[in-house]
Amino acid sequence: MTGEQPLRVVLVTHYYPGHRGGVERIAGELAQRLAAARIAEIDWHASDCDAPPPPQPGVRAIPARSWNAIERRLGVPYPLWSRSSLARLARACGEAEVVHLHDCLYAPNLVAFNAARRARRPVLLTQHIGHVPYRNPLLGAAHRLANRLLGARVLGRAEQVIFESESVRQYFGRFVRYRAAPVLVQNGVDTDVFRPVAAEERRALRRRLGVPEERPLLLFLGRFVEKKGIAVLRELTERIAEAHWLFAGWGPLDPAAWRRSNATVVHKPAVAELASLYRAADLLVLPSVGEGFPLSVQEAMACGTPALVGTETAAGCPQAGALLLAEATGVPQALERWTARLRSLIGSRDELEALRPRVAQFAREHWSWDECTARYAALLRACAGRA
Repeated sequence: MTGEQPLRVVLVTHYYPGHRGGVERIAGELAQRLAAARIAEIDWHASDCDAPPPPQPGVRAIPARSWNAIERRLGVPYPLWSRSSLARLARACGEAEVVHLHDCLYAPNLVAFNAARRARRPVLLTQHIGHVPYRNPLLGAAHRLANRLLGARVLGRAEQVIFESESVRQYFGRFVRYRAAPVLVQNGVDTDVFRPVAAEERRALRRRLGVPEERPLLLFLGRFVEKKGIAVLRELTERIAEAHWLFAGWGPLDPAAWRRSNATVVHKPAVAELASLYRAADLLVLPSVGEGFPLSVQEAMACGTPALVGTETAAGCPQAGALLLAEATGVPQALERWTARLRSLIGSRDELEALRPRVAQFAREHWSWDECTARYAALLRACAGRA
């Protein structure tokens, strides 16, 4: 609790948590905690592609009329808002004490940023992703150029920038000159929900999921899109046939179309289902590129499940050290290296099992929502003071 009046905050994300992405889930949890502590009263503007969250004290959802065909057709999450929704957002930013944006390149975020600058309202910006090396060279070049031009302008003029990944902070640090030194605040994890369970319960979870109890179980959880490494995973399911693969997510590159006998697909899992999926697996496998530090990795580790990720992703949380397993992506022979590493890991399942309590302990000690919320509260207050 705080004795000060809550700040009037406009929060802008591309989607609401019903879309199931990590960014919007993080934003929602943080907004709820800031409002409950009476740090802020929040007007949350996001696309109406999904239902807004249930009403909660101190957080008012304001859905924006949106068109989401870019994600449906290309797998790129970039909703476009109606003119009236953007005008409403701009007015709200002019009346706020702080404008909080998640990521710098979404069109509504750019509108909100410009409206806040015109009204001399401070902007707090949380940047989740860096450069995404799309296989399409035009798309990759466009994203790189947008980061250099639009991204650098927004990040460089915001009152405060927060990164949740060290690798993303280093990427933008090469070409952005900040008004204030950016800070690293890693996302919290609810370790009451995402926690380990005993081996017998894990076997029971596998029975309920209809997957083999004794074979190694490898989990992918996220959107079925290019940047998540779906093309690599398609090859790995064929090469690592001795394991069973569990795919949980949604998107245009649906693994169900591969018709693999050693793969099970759970489409659009509810948030309440996620902990069970993490616990059932021996290993989370995420060969994604161009990300910060994904929430799925944090939640899996909190449940005691080790994660094998790309080296760029692992660099986002250097303090995890050897607890975070990593292999390079986007390099020659990457597929062969991932194949060899997975065969080695599932060939020594006792070592993976011994890693489980250590990764769970690391998550409990380093990813506290209380600490994350306290740091955001202090930064919001500091931004409001600079106005």
